[in-house]
Amino acid sequence: MRVAVITRDKPNHLQMRVDTREAHLAYIKQTGVVEMAGPFLDADDQMCGSLIVLDVADMTTAEAWAENDPYNKSGLFESVIVSQWKKVIG
Repeated sequence: MRVAVITRDKPNHLQMRVDTREAHLAYIKQTGVVEMAGPFLDADDQMCGSLIVLDVADMTTAEAWAENDPYNKSGLFESVIVSQWKKVIG
């Protein structure tokens, strides 16, 4: 199943994102369940959140993935939404 993980960073936490980015990317590679991902950008073209599409067996796995993401563990996020998602176009 596909699951979208939609996050928004806490205000003024760009440096935390930059500092944690390498661990986040290593986690993506290590887990092997990310189908596509990328940051949201603010009006100044600065990263301010993420959209990550997972290909996992169930919601429990997706929720655990999101919980263990180094970005989340560092306290970067103001909000995290984990929602089943159906690809229709693209």
